Amino acid sequence: MIGFAFGLDLLVGEPRTTVHPVAWFGTFVGWLDREWTDSETGQRLVGVMIALLAPLVPAGAAAVPVLAAGEVHAVAAAIVAGLVLFLTTSLRSLLELTEAVVDATADDLETARERIRGLVGRDASTLSPAELRSGAIESTAENLADGLVATLLPFALLAPLSLPAAAAAAAWVKGVNTLDSMLGYPSKPIGTASAGLDDLVMWLPARITAASIAVAAGDPLALRRASEWARVPASPNSGWPMATLACVLSVRLQKPDAYDLNPDAELPTVEDADRAVTLVGLAAAVAVIVAVGLATATTVLAAGLETPAVAGVVP
Repeated sequence: MIGFAFGLDLLVGEPRTTVHPVAWFGTFVGWLDREWTDSETGQRLVGVMIALLAPLVPAGAAAVPVLAAGEVHAVAAAIVAGLVLFLTTSLRSLLELTEAVVDATADDLETARERIRGLVGRDASTLSPAELRSGAIESTAENLADGLVATLLPFALLAPLSLPAAAAAAAWVKGVNTLDSMLGYPSKPIGTASAGLDDLVMWLPARITAASIAVAAGDPLALRRASEWARVPASPNSGWPMATLACVLSVRLQKPDAYDLNPDAELPTVEDADRAVTLVGLAAAVAVIVAVGLATATTVLAAGLETPAVAGVVP
């Protein structure tokens, strides 16, 4: 199932927005993003309810078809669960957009500034080519954690035990990520709880992503060097994959007035950014291997627990 979902992403990429369930959930979150009360405290309380309940919508929507398919055949359930994982992960589109931005920085700054809006939220109108490449690399590292590792790991852990639970977990995590990306801003009291929940959910995936980048680069000690800057960004998690990628590339990654990672190095060249795309792709493969190993270990452990211990039986 993991290989099926990963291969499907590489072959076809993300579905169009109009038919993508994650985009449908984003529309729902947009409807929730309103002034429910006149007080900031009231908005925060509403935000707590949104953070607790809204991700259950995609979780339920993912679990039900897997359950229904399981009533037909186990293979059907596996296929539907694989489709859920495919819809909650994204790698090809991320790498292609990053490459497009990087290529445009060489001779078409306006296109680069326009395309990078799909990766970062910062004002790109005055950014230099190197700063645009920095933003693209930062986003690619961070989105490897959000767009692949965060949903892949719980799916791999739960799939040997329950396919509906695995699909629900992947969709729930994607729901949490979507809430944070749309509501988790300091200017939005309604998103405070969603941002906090996302910080908790992403703690482990961000660090596993950083380790995957270090392994992919053949530089495991990069994690130690990255720890010097990993806590500089306001997010408790995004700094880990970004700082690790900065260290293995020996480049400086900078968001103006926010953070400066590996500041003694130079901002990335086109060649540095191209290598970053390659490394993130390899890190994704490392994460998939880890996920397959995790699923295998869970399967073996579950089989061991189900086997009754019979002692003193003479055949």
